[in-house]
Amino acid sequence: MSYIDGFVAAVPTANKAEYIRHARDAAVVFKEHGVQKMVECWGDDVPDGETTSFPMAVKCRPDETVVFSWLVWPSREVRDKAMPRIMEDPRLQPDVNPMPFDGKRLIYGGFEVVVDE
Repeated sequence: MSYIDGFVAAVPTANKAEYIRHARDAAVVFKEHGVQKMVECWGDDVPDGETTSFPMAVKCRPDETVVFSWLVWPSREVRDKAMPRIMEDPRLQPDVNPMPFDGKRLIYGGFEVVVDE
């Protein structure tokens, strides 16, 4: 069954076009290394919570938008082999393709798919 890497970030709203370019450039590299699908979603109905929420989790500021993204891998094994090569790829280095957001507030994790209907 597939394996998912999930991400949530706060991106400056003014950087939307730059973020989309960054993501498209990264998608090329990820797909070369086995990602089956990459999805990037720009928040447009992401409410603040009282106890917890996406905005609270990434310390979203008024001039930022929450982005929710995921990568679909064929398996965790494929992901684990590919990720070191992806992180070393020169096309994804900060001087070539800088992240247009604060990476310190990026939340990510790997997830085993348990239901896929």
